[in-house]
Amino acid sequence: MENIPGNYPGGPGPTNTAAARQEVSTPAILLMVTAGLGVAAALLGFVQALLGAGGIPPEMLNDPNMAQFRPWLERSQSFGVIGNILTLALSGVTFFGALKMKNLENFGLAIAASIIAIIPCFGPCCCIGIPAGIWSLVVLNKPEVKSAFR
Repeated sequence: MENIPGNYPGGPGPTNTAAARQEVSTPAILLMVTAGLGVAAALLGFVQALLGAGGIPPEMLNDPNMAQFRPWLERSQSFGVIGNILTLALSGVTFFGALKMKNLENFGLAIAASIIAIIPCFGPCCCIGIPAGIWSLVVLNKPEVKSAFR
């Protein structure tokens, strides 16, 4: 193979799509795992919040010393539902963005998914999401990977 720009392994151009696909594959899969765990945890938390499981104990709500806090305590259950819906939505965006990243489609969504995975309060898997998000941002910002996106 001649050594001309755009026609060498790792260089920008049509021949690097397979290499770019291989480079984004592992971080994209890790982002999908993170998102899947986020969806599972959000669904579990959503059901628990709706059922009141793991919520405020009835003894606390009925305690006369806690009467001033009762409205806040009762609203905390709805905050749990809203938080789980938000986590579910962001995990869905992360999964979809990781899928697009794996297929070298929609660069902006792949970047957004990577950034969402780095934010620790939007999912249960900070230990997987933060490194996977950083790794995918590093890979996505390589010129040869950027040029491979459609």
